[in-house]
Amino acid sequence: MSLDCRRIHLILLGAPGAGKGTQAAYLREQWGLTHISTGDILRAEVRQGSALGQEAQGYMERGELVPDDVIIRMMEERLKLLGVDTGYVLDGFPRTEAQAEALTQMLARINHQLDAVVNIAVQDAELIRRLTGRRVCPSCNAVYHVDTMKPKVDGICDVCGGALIQRKDDQIDAITNRLEVYKAQTQPLIEYYQKRGNLLTIDGTIGVPQVAESVRVAINGASA
Repeated sequence: MSLDCRRIHLILLGAPGAGKGTQAAYLREQWGLTHISTGDILRAEVRQGSALGQEAQGYMERGELVPDDVIIRMMEERLKLLGVDTGYVLDGFPRTEAQAEALTQMLARINHQLDAVVNIAVQDAELIRRLTGRRVCPSCNAVYHVDTMKPKVDGICDVCGGALIQRKDDQIDAITNRLEVYKAQTQPLIEYYQKRGNLLTIDGTIGVPQVAESVRVAINGASA
């Protein structure tokens, strides 16, 4: 029997710029999944000037990971709001083995089943090209790219007319640091989930719909 994609629970892994956010947005629109992005949640907290946002801002601007205890507390509160039949995709969590262990325990407590961990693989040179060219609207969070997704008017958001910016963590020094942090702390998650038999590694350059279809086929094959 084919698995109902609207009810699946996924994790997206991949280096900064691999396309996790874009892929998660596609899965939200096409499969009806709830998109839970730690980056989006943290940036919202920074804009609001909350205690969590103030704590996280310095780490984010330097391209460093926000401490595990902060992220784990935030994610458990978010997941508790979702029923077991609500499908979701986690984007940006877990990022460390400690977070993965905490998530495993968290899911057991709230009776959620993890269906797959999708590792989106992209070479470093392409990641740097994607990230340095990214521009965002601080007012409405719309995202553009200087090469592949230009606004109608240079430097101006199509959605709200706000001035586009390059985030500090998309500048070359921060990107280099982010990739080093990823390789040191996040890449071990690949081995963690390989041992549990639910890791799917997919080429992140084949196109967003093609990645989603590869995920669907693999999950349905595993559940058959």
